[in-house]
Amino acid sequence: MELHQFRHSAFCEKVRLILASKGLEVTLVEVTPGLGQLELFRLSGQRQVPVLVEGATVIADSTVIALHLEEAHPTPALLPADPVARARVLLLEDWADTALSAGCRRALLQAATADPVLRTALLPEAAPSMLRQLVSALPGGLMAPMGEAITEALAPCEARQLQRNLEQLVVLIEAGAYLVGDRLSLADLAVVAQLSLLRFPATAGAPLAGRGLPGFSDNPLLAPLFQWRDRILAELGRA
Repeated sequence: MELHQFRHSAFCEKVRLILASKGLEVTLVEVTPGLGQLELFRLSGQRQVPVLVEGATVIADSTVIALHLEEAHPTPALLPADPVARARVLLLEDWADTALSAGCRRALLQAATADPVLRTALLPEAAPSMLRQLVSALPGGLMAPMGEAITEALAPCEARQLQRNLEQLVVLIEAGAYLVGDRLSLADLAVVAQLSLLRFPATAGAPLAGRGLPGFSDNPLLAPLFQWRDRILAELGRA
């Protein structure tokens, strides 16, 4: 089994968490932007990660991969048998992959405009050292217009909405160990994966491990949410 990925993609992290929850071994194949994506297109018919290869089966899209793994490797189950609970899990997963993802991704981009360490570390592992040096050396002022544009886009809707959404997640996880029912589900893993963009887990490696976005990772109201995330990661052996 191979997972073609970008290491710091939340959707690739989601698939890695699913594989870990099911105890499945996988070879990680880091895709090089550009040439590597052309090779990925020849393999899967599209250029986006994640792409899972299991034998002769090639699957793209994190949700499609999740459903494939649930069918091919049903134990332990990440989707409840009860149709109502299953519907809740799938709705939460879709929300995490769309609304939550958009907010987390924009917040990360905004932070990266002001943080040379962050934006350099987020480059693909195969990025040439010259490119890393160039990106790191870009003055914050040069990137400020981009950051201001993102701030303006976030301020009226996404930044405040992201904060509200995260606070609502805190209410949910304080009411129970998992988002739906009393067992780990796909909903938990989808949310945990997106939270990796707001505070990087230990598996992100240096210099990102433990690094977080100001206003979110250091917000005391959200501390229980990151504690919950870390507990889930520890449960999967990824702390």
